[in-house]
Amino acid sequence: MRPPYNITDKILGLVAAISEKIGAINATHLYKPATELRKRNRIKTIHSSLAIEGNTLNEEQITAIIADKRVVAPQKDITEVQNAIEVYDLLHELNPYSLKDLTRAHTVLMKNLTTPAGQLRSSNVGIMKGSKIEHIAPNGSMVKGLMNDLFAYLKKDKDLLLIKSCVFHYEFEFIHPFTDGNGRMGRLWQTLILMQQYPVFEYLPVESLIKQQQIAYYAALSQSDKKGNSTPFIEFMLEIIAKSLEELIVSQNKPLHTADRIALHKENTRNVLFSRKDYMQHFKNISAPTASRDLKWALAQGILEKSGTANQSMYRYSK
Repeated sequence: MRPPYNITDKILGLVAAISEKIGAINATHLYKPATELRKRNRIKTIHSSLAIEGNTLNEEQITAIIADKRVVAPQKDITEVQNAIEVYDLLHELNPYSLKDLTRAHTVLMKNLTTPAGQLRSSNVGIMKGSKIEHIAPNGSMVKGLMNDLFAYLKKDKDLLLIKSCVFHYEFEFIHPFTDGNGRMGRLWQTLILMQQYPVFEYLPVESLIKQQQIAYYAALSQSDKKGNSTPFIEFMLEIIAKSLEELIVSQNKPLHTADRIALHKENTRNVLFSRKDYMQHFKNISAPTASRDLKWALAQGILEKSGTANQSMYRYSK
């Protein structure tokens, strides 16, 4: 059964804006960010998604855990971070259209945190806000069937992936298929869905904006519950995605220096031979003398190797 929602003018406008921003990002040198930027954004993502669920660790502590350094903090919080690092490292191995892969991801994400991890719930649950029941999830006996229907919608429906990813996120939270970890799993899975068509989402810390608008996030979920369809949540999430992309564009427009350009180009080019002209194609706003200075600097640093002379010069990054 197709989940209920309406395509509003606001949704259409946001989809158009997002598509335009993705096009702008794809046309620039930061389409595939350098390793350091990817690492920084991954840390922001993990920090924000877990902080929404009450984790107390900051970005510096998460960075220390990634570096295998000792961190003084509650063991539960450390375990949550370790599990999140492990599951985000698995993103390229997970199929967003597979319920089996979703339960596999939950097993990793909630390892040593909940029992049983990786198993759909069969009991009934209600979500509490203080002393008030905020949401009564569907009966445990319905969960497997509802999740199969949701994955069938994701695979077969003709709506845009941007919209379907938001619908999946909302319906996942509504079904509440696990006894614990549903919030972080819903956000993770929307990222995985979007990555299939838009690789930039692997590096986009959407969760950091959700964390900043945490009250609005839960309000959008609640509003959709009350309306009986995911339209309010779709509009909210598309706004968050558009803002995240805008922030990335702003960061891309900051001036780059020689070392920045060389690092970005090395990350994207790897071990392929290239000419000065090829290098300039990657940074369309630099002049030939600037490109020459960049390459000369990289040679002096031992980052590059050169073959040929004058106009026949070719370069390759050192291993």
